[in-house]
Order: sequence, then C-alpha cells, then structure tokens
Amino acid sequence: MTVVRTRFAPSPTGFIHLGNIRSALYPWAYARSKGGQFILRIEDTDLERSSQEAVDVILQGMRWLGLEPDEGPFYQMQRMDRYRAVLAQLIEKDWVYPCYMSVQTLDELREAQMKAKVKPRYDGTWRPEPGKVLPPVPEGVKPVLRFKNPLGGVVRWDDKVKGTIEIANAELDDLVIARPDGTPTYNFCVVVDDIDMAITHVIRGDDHVNNTPRQINIFKALGVEPPVYAHLPTVLNEQGEKLSKRNGAKAVTQYEAEGYLPKAMINYLSRLGWSHGDDEIFSVEQFLAWFDLDHLGRSAAQFDEAKLKWVNQQHMKMLSGDELAEVVKPFLVKLSVVTDARLPAICQLFKDRCDTLVVLAQWVLGFYHPVDVPALELEKHMTPAAKEAIAILASTLSARDEAEWDAAHLGLDLKEVLSKTGLKMPQLAMPVRVLLLGTAQTPSLDAVLSLFRKEDVLKALSKS
Repeated sequence: MTVVRTRFAPSPTGFIHLGNIRSALYPWAYARSKGGQFILRIEDTDLERSSQEAVDVILQGMRWLGLEPDEGPFYQMQRMDRYRAVLAQLIEKDWVYPCYMSVQTLDELREAQMKAKVKPRYDGTWRPEPGKVLPPVPEGVKPVLRFKNPLGGVVRWDDKVKGTIEIANAELDDLVIARPDGTPTYNFCVVVDDIDMAITHVIRGDDHVNNTPRQINIFKALGVEPPVYAHLPTVLNEQGEKLSKRNGAKAVTQYEAEGYLPKAMINYLSRLGWSHGDDEIFSVEQFLAWFDLDHLGRSAAQFDEAKLKWVNQQHMKMLSGDELAEVVKPFLVKLSVVTDARLPAICQLFKDRCDTLVVLAQWVLGFYHPVDVPALELEKHMTPAAKEAIAILASTLSARDEAEWDAAHLGLDLKEVLSKTGLKMPQLAMPVRVLLLGTAQTPSLDAVLSLFRKEDVLKALSKS
C-alpha cells in the first residue's frame, strides 16, 4: 500500500497569511488522517525577493499552529546540483532545446499576438523539427533552455476539487526550464522535488492550475507517474477580494500576538473550503478523524474576522481555568503582571466574556494592578445613595475574617448592605464594579470580590 506523502511549498517572498497557511493545513491534515508524511519545502529560487525573515515567519506560524512537518524544511537553492543532473537527463533524451530569442523579440511577438487577439505564447522559432532550418545562432548570446512540450493530444487529470480537467497540448507553449545562466526555473524544480520526495498528493491553491499540465508533461518526460492533484479555491477577504498583503491580510503570527488560540485557528481555517456536515466547533483530533479530499468545496471561501473571534471564544470557553492560565501568561508578562494562585479562578470566571487572550489578560490585569476609573462611569453610577452604601460595605468587609473571604460569605455581606440601605443589587454592584475594574459590567459581584485581595478591595472602595 502506497504511503501518503503531501507537501507545503511556500515561497519566502513575503509574510505568510491565512490564505497561505490554509494551503499548509489541508496537506498536513490529509497526511495525518492517512498515517502518512507531511513535507515542508521552501521554494527560494527567487533570490531578489526571498528572505530569511520570511522563512522565519513561515516556520514560526506553522510551529504555533502545530503544523510540524515530518521532513524538511528543504531549500531549493541547496538542490541546484540535483536539478542540473535531471536537466542533463532531459537534454540527453531530446526533451530540451536551446532558444536564442531575445526578451525584446519575445515581447514584440506577444504584443503582436495580443493585437491580433491571439493567446500570447512562444511561437517555437528555435524548436528543432525534422526538415526545419533554424535561424543562425547569434554571437555572444546565452540561450534559455526550453522543454519540448508535446504538440498533439491532451493533458488530463482528475482533480480532487475541480473534477476532470483537460487541456490540449496545442494550448501550451514550450516552457523555459533553465535561464541563460543555467539556473532551473520553478515548474521544472517543482517536478524534480515532487519526484525525489515521493509526493503522492499535491494539495495547493488553484492559482497553480495553469502550471499543472506543464508539470504533468515534465513528469511523463521523466517516466514518472504524476501525483494526485487537488486545487483549492481562493480565500477572499471581507471585501470579496483575493486575500493578500496588498488587500489587508495580516501575517499568521499577528493572530498569535492578538491572542487567538491555535486550535481555534485550525478549526476556523479548516472550514474555509471544507466542511463536515453542519459541525462548526470541533477539536483538532475530530478534524483529523473527519478530514478527506471528497468534501473540499469548489467555491471561493470568504474570511470573516467576526466569525473567527466567535470560534476563538467557543474554544476559550471549553478550556479550564488552569488551561487558560497557562496560555494567557505570555500576555500578562507583556503587561508586567506577576500572577499568583488566583489566576486559574480569575480565568475561569471571566472566560465567557472574552473572545481573545488579549481581552482576558486585560480582565486579569485589574486584579493585580489598580485600574484607572473612567470619570464618566463614576459620574453615572456614583450617586449619593451609592456612596453611602459603599461606605457601609467597606465597614462590613473590613470586619470580614480573611478565612471566610469567599463568594458565599461576601454574598451575605452584600445582602446585608442592601437590607440596610434599601437599594437594589444593581445600584450597589455597578458602582463597586466601576471602582474595582473600571466597568459596570462584570460577572457576579460576590465572585469578583472573592478573587480580589481584601486590602485591594478596601483601597478601591475608599475612592468613592
């Protein structure tokens, strides 16, 4: 039985965004679901635009999401000797020929074709054919090497997303597979890599559909059966444009900084082009158990940040206070918060009100550092009656034994103050919340009070 081997092959020419990382998620998931291997390959032959910084962001983003490769990263620039060796094989088998057409002549040819409303393409001037006389070789010109694409027949493959695709070879011109300096080009390198790495399934964006027939012909010229292809529909931004840096896409690492959970990101991303019935919220383990190529969507998926926040919120709710305490700590460090044993209980109490870890960290902050109380909130809630009730509450709480500083006993103290003053709970609770956390809306006041240190509560109430 053939072992499934998939790959993610990003070009490090800019930051990796959610549309890119989805093209890593699906091959990773397919390999995991089939007990196969997932390979990471860095296609860095564009020397002018590739950067180590971009590579680092790719690795960091994948590590954060848990998309760890079984092999790699492999770098194409480190495989040049291998490409040249395979190129020599194609030359020997007469699949390659030198082309001396200048860039200027090629541009003029394309311009004339477009004017004539003909698909722009290389016209085969330097392609050797029986009985054909080639132009004289110009002096001092280094040729590109072109692949002899078959002239007749069709290239056909059963795409796991798009169905059967058929393209006539007559539609394809002779691809440049090596530049004048001998450097191999993208489409050729990809084929050699996929052969050497024994890739069985190529799951990638549908912007590569036009490359696929060319690559299949190179596979066949090398006597190798092409892999199975699945071309994923585009991910659009909220305005319906292709998700890209130019159109406002953020780096994957930015979502980590904004407090999203990696498991929530995988949940959300998985549904940008795949579904399992009506299931919206699920674990990574469930996703891997369910994932297959048969339920990949054919339509473009649209990114929705509000939906992403909702998914993240659901995953936060599923975590225990202890689990949340662990993942929120890096955000608290940035806020110079030194935590203590109260942290898990604080996280448990406030998690239902948070859609990111950054929001949770802000709630936690108020338990360790005095908040700046908004003047408008004070003016709104601090009535003379409230001030009188807070003074009584402060006196009552100061007498409360710290061994009984818990929600049950503090709830009794609050009821006693209400009984003495005749106020309703909101008339007391809202101003107290404002003094403690700067906002009138929090979970149950007795639970909130129980997680504050007694001295901090009395200090905050004294500001009334």
